[in-house]
Amino acid sequence: MGVGLILGLLAAGSVSAAEASSAAATPMPGYWETNNTATFLFSSHSTERKCLSASDVAKFMNGPSNRHYTCEYPSRTVGGGRIRLAGSCATKKGQVAYVTAKGTYTATSFKLAATLKTKIGGIPLSGSAITDAHRLGDDCPAVTAESK
Repeated sequence: MGVGLILGLLAAGSVSAAEASSAAATPMPGYWETNNTATFLFSSHSTERKCLSASDVAKFMNGPSNRHYTCEYPSRTVGGGRIRLAGSCATKKGQVAYVTAKGTYTATSFKLAATLKTKIGGIPLSGSAITDAHRLGDDCPAVTAESK
């Protein structure tokens, strides 16, 4: 697991985190930019731009996950522009990381700070991740064969 899980969780959360976009009842899909910072043995930073649909927003509101990790958040509070999650994510090989996250969101922005705890070879390790996202607009750039 290690760094890959931490960065994967960050990516899962950050891409989707941008989608949790509204303190009102209806999140705003559209074109988003996310800035992600992770610290787990080393620090990393990435910036992504993605087109997000309404179904992507709904998936995140239930808790970030991705195709590499199965995540469950038995403690989840979302509303009034605030989000709190607590749960765990596991790799296909069974390595588990415990995740707590809290953040704020509006119709056009999202910020999520997460802490992760795991053991590798019996050694306890922890890390942190921050996602800061903002909506760029309604329209997403056209996808061409060259941009895939």
